[in-house]
Amino acid sequence: MYALAILRYRKPLEEVLTVVAPHRAYLRTLQERGLLLASGPLDPKSGGALLLRVPDGAVQASLDRIRDEDPYTKTGMAQYELLPWSPTIGLEGLEKL
Repeated sequence: MYALAILRYRKPLEEVLTVVAPHRAYLRTLQERGLLLASGPLDPKSGGALLLRVPDGAVQASLDRIRDEDPYTKTGMAQYELLPWSPTIGLEGLEKL
């Protein structure tokens, strides 16, 4: 199962920037574990987006854990919108990532 996570900043950008390094370090751990396929900020910088691959049997629990362990969530810098996603067109390309 795949998922999209939309992150929206809850604090001014100057405050968010103080937590960028730990947030990105956390995202690298998700990538190493095979959960994160891509991530990046929105333009303009009002938040960000994540493309995730999560285990089929525990989708919501996995997504909740990803959200709750993010330094952005722990510090109140951003809120997550978690959207489980079942792509059809382009699935073959995603599965190669």
